[in-house]
Amino acid sequence: MRNHCRSTKLLSKLYWFIFFISLLCIFYAFIYSSSRECKNEDHHLISPSQLNPVQQNPKNPENPKKIKQDPKNPENSEKVQQNPTRPEKTHLHHIVFGIAASAKLWNRRKNYIKLWWRPKEMRGYVWLDKPVKDYGCDYNSSLPPLKISSDTSKFKYTNPKGDRSAIRISRIVSETLRLSLEDVRWFVMGDDDTVFVPDNLVRVLKKYDHNQFYYIGSSSESHLQNINFSYNMAYGGGGFAISYPLAKALARMQDRCIERYPKLYGSDDRIQACMAELGVPLTKEVGFHQLDLYGNIFGLLTAHPIAPLVSLHHLDVVDPIFPNVDQVRALKRLKLPIKLDSAGLMQQSICYDKSKKWTVSVSWGYAVQIFQPTLAARAMEKPARTFLNWYKNADHTAFTFNTRPVSTNHCWRPFVYVLSNALYNPSTNQTATEYIRYRASDPKKCKSNMADPSSIHRVEVYKKPDPYMWDKAPRRNCCRILPTKKKNTIVIEVGDLREDEIIGL
Repeated sequence: MRNHCRSTKLLSKLYWFIFFISLLCIFYAFIYSSSRECKNEDHHLISPSQLNPVQQNPKNPENPKKIKQDPKNPENSEKVQQNPTRPEKTHLHHIVFGIAASAKLWNRRKNYIKLWWRPKEMRGYVWLDKPVKDYGCDYNSSLPPLKISSDTSKFKYTNPKGDRSAIRISRIVSETLRLSLEDVRWFVMGDDDTVFVPDNLVRVLKKYDHNQFYYIGSSSESHLQNINFSYNMAYGGGGFAISYPLAKALARMQDRCIERYPKLYGSDDRIQACMAELGVPLTKEVGFHQLDLYGNIFGLLTAHPIAPLVSLHHLDVVDPIFPNVDQVRALKRLKLPIKLDSAGLMQQSICYDKSKKWTVSVSWGYAVQIFQPTLAARAMEKPARTFLNWYKNADHTAFTFNTRPVSTNHCWRPFVYVLSNALYNPSTNQTATEYIRYRASDPKKCKSNMADPSSIHRVEVYKKPDPYMWDKAPRRNCCRILPTKKKNTIVIEVGDLREDEIIGL
């Protein structure tokens, strides 16, 4: 009996122990599941500060710092504070220019460089073949510092039609790299007769990763030039950009590369030959303009591609871009629209006066044209052939882009208005540009019932500057003719195409 009672008591204690352990397991399981639910809940309610490491305004965390507009220059606005964990976007100070020049032409061509160089904002050097009067003097702060290229007499040059200075010029990027400047992302090459629009150059380059191998520029306007040289070559006069790591790779192999190509003509084809050996293709940006053309480039500029205007070359060869002045004075006239809205410079917008059935083309900051007949946008976006090919005997099929003929019918010839002034109104955040009539079709030679624009002597164009227009997908602006009581004047607004709006009647 005693043994039976003891076993019963032991069994009873064992049951209570198992029951107690079960309760503990249930309790801890409940606590564990509750804690996991809290963690899941926290995961779905992450605070904005956890998602965005940008430091918020402690006074008003919901409203980030606003952009402040510069009333004198709408392009110089205070930028929103960038995320410190993200790399800084490419700016002008990340670019170093190498400008090819010769002592013989320096006194004349340095005036082109003065038009676009910003001494306090830009870095770069003019590379000469020998010293000039300005060499070693720092009194002229409107120009980059001058450098003398190293001796290249050890390299063979056997092209009978060229000049061996091509070897010196082809090494400018490598020589600039060896100066060991800090915080460089891009090396940009140009000639002493090249005019750059620096802010548009930045807009183009910031699209690309400067840590990768990039060779950026454009081809010639002449198909025959590209056949004789290469469609894969960036023309040096129009300018090209080489990313920093590619410039380092080029500098390591360039002298050996040059020795393999003594028969090549110029500097830019030597650069392209080395790029081919490095396996780097040309990335084309149509805003770089070699201008392998002769004559009046009005037709090309008034139908500029839908891309930022980056550079113009061969300015000693083509006619002045504005009438009745020399080329330097003509280009100076662009400085004001460049300051107000460089992104919109030369961008063509097309609209129609429905009552008079006129076609109006605005090349912002440059010129306005009024055509008596109604012309489709497809025709208007083609440059009129006011210029000749680099090979003067070549016909229109030798251009690398579509063109349209200059009409022999006086009724179809445009009334032309050229830029005379530009202003910025900070209260409306609008630019106002004025265009004065330069050329009109002879009404006696136009026998037509179409409305005659000869009474229009002046065009006013209003446009809001948009420094970020090239951050979006490329699209042509639209212009709209506004009602006005001003005599002999057309008033036009230029802006983005609205929803469902088209360029047509």
